[in-house]
Amino acid sequence: MGNKMETRNLNLYYKEFQALINVSLPIKENKVTALIGPSGCGKSTFLRTLNRMNDVIDGTRIEGEVLLDGNSIYAAGVDPVELRKKIGMVFQKPNPFPMSVYDNIAYGPRIHGHKNKNTLNEIVENSLRAAALWDEVKDRLHKPALGLSGGQQQRLVIARVLAVDPQVILMDEPASALDPISTAKLEDLIHQLKENYTIVIVTHNMQQAARVSDFTGFFLNGELIEYGMTNTIFTAPRVKHTEDYITGRFG
Repeated sequence: MGNKMETRNLNLYYKEFQALINVSLPIKENKVTALIGPSGCGKSTFLRTLNRMNDVIDGTRIEGEVLLDGNSIYAAGVDPVELRKKIGMVFQKPNPFPMSVYDNIAYGPRIHGHKNKNTLNEIVENSLRAAALWDEVKDRLHKPALGLSGGQQQRLVIARVLAVDPQVILMDEPASALDPISTAKLEDLIHQLKENYTIVIVTHNMQQAARVSDFTGFFLNGELIEYGMTNTIFTAPRVKHTEDYITGRFG
């Protein structure tokens, strides 16, 4: 089981503030890696280094390496737009574009040069099927995406990410705005997606991390305190801080 991505001695600074301290973490191919830890511990910042979303914040400086298939994503000549096609991002709040369901999904492929209607139809259907949404929206493809429920909108956003054929999907607390039924559907979907994609998920919900992930990294104050197989982290953590967080003594 190889590493799809990996960080080595990653440090990230926002101007003078050091948000990540020497983080070395492997991300296994076709597995789900959960990042847990209290608010402000660096896990979302870490997630955003994996597809260079932090580049857009002034005063950000990075040391160390972030590798995709063994190649540095911060190397000269790497196009961040092309990189984000390979490494998609799903945010906390569903953010469909104010257009139809169909156009939400077709948007990315069109930007990347797909103009043929049959090809686009196929991409839209396949992406919605892969996001477990096709049956719910196939009769309303040309209606506004903002008319969907919260859970449907989040699966639509995942379908939009899938439409440009990524290799890695980053999810930043993707269920935090969803009700329990929508959350269960999303978790089922994550299980299905890891057959074809590598997934990294930030979550505040310990039970969710335990249910959906194969590996877990526990962050505290910008440092990776512990990393390992999820069942080990949750049943026999090596570090007391990890145990205290998982059992709810702080956080």
